Amino acid sequence: MEAILYEKAKDPASVRCLLCSHRCLIPEGRRGICAVRENRSGVLETLVYGKLIARHVDPIEKKPLFHFLPQSLSYSIATVGCNFRCDFCQNADISQLPAKGDGRILGEDATPEAVVEAALRHHCASISYTYTEPTVYFEFALDTARRAHARGLKNVFVTNGYMTRDALDKIHPYLDAANVDLKAFRDGFYKKQCGARLEPVKASLVHMKSLGIFVEVTTLLIPGLNDDPGQLKDLTAFLVDSLGPETPWHVSRFHPTYRLTDRPVTPIQSLTTARRIGQEAGLKYVYLGNVPGQDGEKTFCPTCKMLLIDRWGFRVERNVLDAGRCPQCQTVIEGVWETSQNSPSR
Repeated sequence: MEAILYEKAKDPASVRCLLCSHRCLIPEGRRGICAVRENRSGVLETLVYGKLIARHVDPIEKKPLFHFLPQSLSYSIATVGCNFRCDFCQNADISQLPAKGDGRILGEDATPEAVVEAALRHHCASISYTYTEPTVYFEFALDTARRAHARGLKNVFVTNGYMTRDALDKIHPYLDAANVDLKAFRDGFYKKQCGARLEPVKASLVHMKSLGIFVEVTTLLIPGLNDDPGQLKDLTAFLVDSLGPETPWHVSRFHPTYRLTDRPVTPIQSLTTARRIGQEAGLKYVYLGNVPGQDGEKTFCPTCKMLLIDRWGFRVERNVLDAGRCPQCQTVIEGVWETSQNSPSR
C-alpha cells in the first residue's frame, strides 16, 4: 500500500519520508530507519498495513494513563517496527524484528473495521496503538482511528513522540490521548541510547498540547544514565513551563533488558527522589511505575490531599472523584473522566 507523508527527492530514484523526524532519504529498493517503509520504484510503500503482531485487551492504566477514562478497557494493537533503537526496549522482539532480522514482516491480517468491532465486542472504551511505535504504522492507525471515532470509541497513542508536525496535524482530529515517553532530558542520551534526538520529542509534546490531545508523560529511570537530579529538574521544569503543572508524569522503574543488562534495577529511593523533584517543580500529579503498592500509584487531591483514586498496579481499587472534582474541597482534577457506555467499571 502506498504510504502517506512523503515526497519525491531531487534524485528521482529516491524519496523522502515525512512521517517522523528522521525524515529518511530512501533510495530505490531500500527502507527507512523504521524498516517498514520501502521505496519501490519511486513510490513509498508501507509494509505493515493491517499486519498486526499483537492485539490484547488491556486496562487503560497499563498504557499508563491515569487521568483518562480510569477503570476502562482499551483494545491494544501493534505491528512490527520502530523508528528508535533503544538499548532498553521492553518489546524488542517485535519492535526491532524487521531491522535486526532478514526484513520479514510478520503479523496477522486485519482491517480497521475488524479492529473496531473487536474493541466494541470486548466492551472497550478506546483503542490504543501501542507496544511498538504507532507512528510507523500510521496509515493503519489513522484509518482505524477514523472508524473508531464514528463508533464512539476514543483513540490513544503510546509513543516516543518522534512524529512530524504534519503527522500530528493529520491524526489529531481522531487522537484523544497520548502517553509520550520522554526518555531523558539530554540529547546525548537520545543519540547514544535511542538513535534519535531530544528536540523533536519536545516539539511534539508542545504541539500535542496545543491541539487539545490529552497528554501524560512517562520517563523510565535508568540508574546512571538519566537519573541525576540536575537532569530531572530540567525535565520537570520543561513539563511545568511548556505543558502545564496539571500534566501527569509517570516515573517508571527500570529492569535490565535487551542490550542494557549492565545496569541495576532502579532503587526505590531514586524513584521517590524523582517524584519529589517533580512535585517541587510544581507538577500536581507524579506517579511511580513498576512498583505496585506504593503511594506513588495513587491520585491525591493537590489542594486538600484527599485520596481520590486508589490503585494497585493497573487495578483501580477505589475512585471517589465526583464529576472530575475532589468531593471534599471541590478542586477540579484535570483529566478525561467520563466513562464510555461501552466500558463498564471493573
